[in-house]
Amino acid sequence: QVQLVESGGGLVQAGGSLRLSCAALGRTFRNYAMAWFRQAPGKEREFIAAVSGDGGRKYYADSVKGRFTISRDNTKNTVYLQMNSLKPEDTAVYYCASGNIALLTTPFVPVGWGQGTQVTVSS
Repeated sequence: QVQLVESGGGLVQAGGSLRLSCAALGRTFRNYAMAWFRQAPGKEREFIAAVSGDGGRKYYADSVKGRFTISRDNTKNTVYLQMNSLKPEDTAVYYCASGNIALLTTPFVPVGWGQGTQVTVSS
């Protein structure tokens, strides 16, 4: 099993930026794809972005394409989500998730979750 710990959430004004981090413990990090999801109050958890084990392939939800960037550093066992041009509708708890293989699949199938980090965007 892998343990995932997110950090970097907070309060930001609309148009601002945040970078989320997710540190992974317990498995060989490069052996599995990683993703970010989010869940706003009263809504279902939704997929945001995913990256393959080697970092070479990525894909995004249409709602964040061009504003958010997922990346990973396999030397630090960490995946990142750079969020730019934030909007109030980006307000949610953001979760990182691990996949079961290094290859990127569509849809992404999560097998492990972090505890979540709150992102609040004020208008």
